[in-house]
Amino acid sequence: MPSPIISVENLSKSYLDGHQSEKTEQYTALRDVVGRTVKNFGRKALDMARGRQIVQGDEVEEFWALKDVSFDVNEGEVVGIIGRNGAGKSTLLKILSRITEPTKGKVTLRGRVASLLEVGTGFHPELTGGENIFLNGAILGMTRAEIKRKFDEIVDFAGVERFLDTPVKRYSSGMYVRLAFAVAAHLEPEILILDEVLAVGDAKFQAKCIGKMREISERQGRTILFVTHDLKNSLRLCTKGMVLVNGSNSELQPIKEVVDRYTSEDRVFFEGEREFSEELSIVGMDLTPDRLTSDGPFQLVARLRVKKTCIARDLHFYISTLSGERVSLIDCRCEKQPTEFRQGYIITVTAFVDRCSLVAGEYLAGLCVRTDHCFDAIEDLIKICVEETESPLIQYGREFLGPLSMRHRFAIASSNDAEI
Repeated sequence: MPSPIISVENLSKSYLDGHQSEKTEQYTALRDVVGRTVKNFGRKALDMARGRQIVQGDEVEEFWALKDVSFDVNEGEVVGIIGRNGAGKSTLLKILSRITEPTKGKVTLRGRVASLLEVGTGFHPELTGGENIFLNGAILGMTRAEIKRKFDEIVDFAGVERFLDTPVKRYSSGMYVRLAFAVAAHLEPEILILDEVLAVGDAKFQAKCIGKMREISERQGRTILFVTHDLKNSLRLCTKGMVLVNGSNSELQPIKEVVDRYTSEDRVFFEGEREFSEELSIVGMDLTPDRLTSDGPFQLVARLRVKKTCIARDLHFYISTLSGERVSLIDCRCEKQPTEFRQGYIITVTAFVDRCSLVAGEYLAGLCVRTDHCFDAIEDLIKICVEETESPLIQYGREFLGPLSMRHRFAIASSNDAEI
């Protein structure tokens, strides 16, 4: 069995965090100030002599950004790293990019690495876009001949032809990241490391980047580590994923399982009464039956308390995936027939669905209400669980056809040229 292209074993990274002392004193004498200053100076001099981090403050606390992180990535895999802000994702990528040294642990990389961790990293603001292509390419390890050969492709991909002779200090953040990504993607590294770079670009450029990364991984067999808060892009691009929580990682698993588990954790569903506006609040939400099948019927019921008389102009349920992608909308048609909700009443809204059509998995149901004075939606009201069925179409559809199961028939005929 071939060795993994990335191997991380018990990786840990700690930082020292300085704080001012919280001790309160009735008064501070000069000798106390002098003594404290001398003590801090001695500590900093000792840290400098030992090559340790110099920290400001009277009290020093050790903070572990990563703690015993271990995983292996095989060649050609696209791995999504998911986690909240401060979970340690950027620290991990900086260690893998050889920007930061780990405190403990071991990292083995078998191949050339290109990383794009921050917008404009390796760019000189006074140089033009064309000059920075050569500068950034050299920093990433490309030879001058290689940069010349791919120069036109890089410029075309970045879409900055008009501004090629303009200093990059006049570029927008989107132009920065387009040019930086174009250089990194055309390096043809064995390992490409990306940290939230697509968040700056527009939708068209994001789609272009997704296509390029797919080409890099599928056609060229390159390995990609991808950090993003956009779970939809993770599902579109990645094959595997893991979650970082407080510096510790979960096991590498198929990306859909990772995203579903991550979006389910700490999710608070409907409990008690929740306000829509000064006019309405929701007091109940029910699903019948509790567990659904793809070809079975179900009902969604919402109960609204009317705190102030209003006219409902729009009211609908919607169903979305755990990652937030809406897949269905059940409209109550209030727009064609506005309904008066009178103060002091409880309004019960029921949606009858003859056939579920969702493939096996977990979904979320929400409610949207628009009156003359407000328009609001409440997400994550209840979870919908759709069970496996024996239908081959649904089994196939779960992986390839998306979240909806559409029954259909095919007719295939053939004929020779003489019959046409």
